[in-house]
Amino acid sequence: MKKKEVYNEAVSGDEGFSAGDGYPSCDGEPCANVADDAEDATATMAVGGETSEPEAAVELEAVVAEWQDKYLRLQAEFDNYRKRTLREKMDLVQTGGRDVLLAMLPVRDDVQRALAAMEKSDDVEALRSGVLLISQKFTEALRQKGVTEIEVKDKDFDAEYCEAVARFAAGEEKKGKVIDVVQTGYMLGERVLRFAKVVVGE
Repeated sequence: MKKKEVYNEAVSGDEGFSAGDGYPSCDGEPCANVADDAEDATATMAVGGETSEPEAAVELEAVVAEWQDKYLRLQAEFDNYRKRTLREKMDLVQTGGRDVLLAMLPVRDDVQRALAAMEKSDDVEALRSGVLLISQKFTEALRQKGVTEIEVKDKDFDAEYCEAVARFAAGEEKKGKVIDVVQTGYMLGERVLRFAKVVVGE
């Protein structure tokens, strides 16, 4: 109760709080000074905590210039890549079959020699043997390039590898099977290079 009375006396007294006690009074000059000081501090904080407009503009221009440079460099690199790729593609189209053609030239040489021998010799058996050797050499050259023959005769017809050009009555045992090959099919690696044209039994 004693503390309460002292507090009431301090509050209800005529003297009040003076500016000298550390508490501003709006009736006198100290209140205006404090308001001015607060406004100055706020301005100082704004300048110290944030970049001014001229500096921000300069910084923004530097960032934009940096990204423009990166964009131009990237565009130039892409153009060079596109031109190089196009040039390599054209070279591949023009010279892609070079290896195959080089492998075929020896076979053509053998054919030319066989033709010359046919004009000078009547030995049919020798000529037959020579042609057989040429055929084997040609088949081996294709095999080295990944070209293999599709074996379909006497097997079930498979549209993935064969093209039926005719059907022939061959009995129940041959029904649905390849009974003759009109044109040999070939594979290039795992892909069909040419479908085999066959006759299917029915």
